[in-house]
Amino acid sequence: MGVGVCGLMSDAGSEPAASQPPVVVGVDIGGTFTDFVVARAGRLTVYKVPSTPADPSEAFLRGVRELEIPAGAAYVHGSTVATNAVLERRGARAALLTSEGFRDLLELGRQTRRELYALTPSRPQPLIPRELCFEVPERLDKDGNVLAHLDEAALEAALDRMAAAGVEALAVVFLFSFIRPEHEQRAGKLAAARGLSVSLSSEILPEYREYERASTVAANAYVAPLMDRYLGRLEARLAEHAPRSLRIMQSNGGVLSVAAARREAVRTVLSGPAGGVVGAWKTAALSGFERLLTFDMGGTSTDVALVDGEPALSSEGEVSGLPIRIPMLDIHTVGAGGGSLVRVDAGGGLCVGPQSAGADPGPAAYGRGDEPTVTDANLVLGRLLPDQFLAGRMTLDADRARAALGRVAARLGLSVEATAEGVVRVANVQMARALRRVSVERGHDPRRLALVAFGGGGPLHACELAEETGVPTVLIPRYPGALSALGMLLSDVHKEYSRTVMQPVDADLGGLEAAFLPLEERAMRELAEEGVAAPDQTLQRWADVRYRGQSYELSLPAPSLHATAVAEAFYMAHLARFGYATRSAPCEVVNIRVRATGRVEQPALPSMEPAVRPAPAPLSVREVYPAMRRTGARGRPVSLACPVFAREELVAGHTLVGPALIVQSDTTVWLPPGWMARVDARLTLAATRE
Repeated sequence: MGVGVCGLMSDAGSEPAASQPPVVVGVDIGGTFTDFVVARAGRLTVYKVPSTPADPSEAFLRGVRELEIPAGAAYVHGSTVATNAVLERRGARAALLTSEGFRDLLELGRQTRRELYALTPSRPQPLIPRELCFEVPERLDKDGNVLAHLDEAALEAALDRMAAAGVEALAVVFLFSFIRPEHEQRAGKLAAARGLSVSLSSEILPEYREYERASTVAANAYVAPLMDRYLGRLEARLAEHAPRSLRIMQSNGGVLSVAAARREAVRTVLSGPAGGVVGAWKTAALSGFERLLTFDMGGTSTDVALVDGEPALSSEGEVSGLPIRIPMLDIHTVGAGGGSLVRVDAGGGLCVGPQSAGADPGPAAYGRGDEPTVTDANLVLGRLLPDQFLAGRMTLDADRARAALGRVAARLGLSVEATAEGVVRVANVQMARALRRVSVERGHDPRRLALVAFGGGGPLHACELAEETGVPTVLIPRYPGALSALGMLLSDVHKEYSRTVMQPVDADLGGLEAAFLPLEERAMRELAEEGVAAPDQTLQRWADVRYRGQSYELSLPAPSLHATAVAEAFYMAHLARFGYATRSAPCEVVNIRVRATGRVEQPALPSMEPAVRPAPAPLSVREVYPAMRRTGARGRPVSLACPVFAREELVAGHTLVGPALIVQSDTTVWLPPGWMARVDARLTLAATRE
């Protein structure tokens, strides 16, 4: 059992099966806590320990010891090492090697302005500075023909200058290497012989668009040495526990081996959020919901995503303003979380975020900081119980939270309660805008979707967000605060392989068959290296298609390579996404992709037979301000008597009517007036408007 607020353990499950399955452990390292979900003998155990940012493996190993994980357990780990290295600009000292004349590739970028009307626009600095960008004579044309052979003497001279500059990692990005990689491979071999960590664009991203390719490979070179050292240290320290396997969560919603993660660390930049989306998808499917909005509200930010049968993938992600073109779940993030700071702007308006109080000092209610946050607003409104936070192992300072919000209230000329309501509404508007971004703006009607709420703050705001966006049903899994760790246990091995082809769709597409085959052969070989047997391997063909002359394309399943089928699928997708399609305009296949899935053993989630049961007795009744524009005399907020229930006492068949608070070890659920919630067979709370 952990110490203080960290010793949170809960169990849920059916009776153990006759045959004891192996122990499987999901580990998600967050900014404040490291979450564990342990599947053992048909039961789930949720556990938390403090994160150790200086060395994340310390928290990992501490949890393993305190949970007494036996030898032979399998681990799935979501790591923030790559993410934090990019966000905080503390990666390896990396260099870029590119074709002669392209040294300024990272500096030039795309020359687009993110803020069109900003008088003093700024852009993120490249991960590799210009002084560490080197060029070497070599050149291929667009068809892969050699115009100039690689000048190895110039290459050796460039490597000498890198050594003098203290470079430890190298990104190699030659023009048109995605067609013919020999020059990159030779340069990589010579660089590796010098002890450099080498990332080749022909292996990381064999696609056209030289800037995005260079940015992605530079990011991999920047984070790979850190990930390599971290995972090497973790494997060595975990060896005494004789793990059966250790896999790493990647950004595309799948897992991969440690060896692959050490080589291609850039694939883990959205590791934690991806686990949450997979967890929401899998748990909602068990409750009968296939079309979802996922809503993950943490301390610093909120991540939202759309699931239409399965999570949407994007190949045009961005981290810290830099393009990262690797397959990743299509997750949209906004700077609104429990720790988002509250302030009054120069015009007297109330602002929430994107700055955050972080883990240290954190919200004023945590007893160390003095700046007001969304968490402090929820505490003032009565939605958080000071003595029930984290199962009573941490007491919130209500007076400190009230004093912090009081300073804002004084500037606004409002009561503290009215100010707290305003904070919650502003935060909700920002998060609702994010939900519309991934639904309405992409042609999906929120009224046909369910909202899956998780993270520490998600269940506090979910029902009000559903009111704001028109979503009819809110789903809150049994352990929302650890859903990302659970999602890692529910993930298969996923790999994606791509190649640029530039093939007109009005021509014979039979030649694409030959282009797909080497990608599929590589996929099957690498899945086998991951320990996935042939019967558990599934391959899917995809194609990136666009109108001829367009700058960007849509990624579509391509089970048939018949030109008419591909064109029709593209027209329908274009119509759904943009509202129009022109069948007379020619289109082309830009890239082909093979998505490979390897099914791995996953734990069974708990369930029980539902039955009509009366609601359990509440723990207490308290006054809560609903923050839904209920006002009395002079516009003052009006409180409601609200019963408080314990989540562990709720079983399948129980029904609650709002207003109600439901407390559990990892979060608090707020059920507003006019809402009712029923516990289903999977112990998920399904809330709907009465």
